[in-house]
Amino acid sequence: MKELEELLTAKKVRTTAMRLLVLKTLQKQKAAIGLQDLESVFEKADRITLYRTLKTFEEKGLIHSIVDGNGTTKYALCKEGCECAPKDMHVHFYCQNCRETFCLPKSKVPEVPLPEHFVPVETTLLVKGVCGKCSG
Repeated sequence: MKELEELLTAKKVRTTAMRLLVLKTLQKQKAAIGLQDLESVFEKADRITLYRTLKTFEEKGLIHSIVDGNGTTKYALCKEGCECAPKDMHVHFYCQNCRETFCLPKSKVPEVPLPEHFVPVETTLLVKGVCGKCSG
């Protein structure tokens, strides 16, 4: 837990028991997780508290959000060096079979040339298909 506390401190996030537990849960995930999935892990936690924790983590660059193409927002822990900005966004993969969403950090979203005076705020690329676990 000391490592998690140091990570929160480095990102200027006040350490609370809930934040530590949520961060620990996110670290264990192999795929992005939605608020509803997180709620099932913390059955007695308040939905608003979990949502605010996720939003704080996102604002501080600990996690990033992914809209999986079905209207569900999922959250994934940022890996070291992730800037979660249009210049460093990576591709995400949504498995249509198991409905898990995976970060593909080695696959970068290509830069899109925009007309003059157009300012990008967010760039995403979602690939839908069947993941390795489901396909074989």
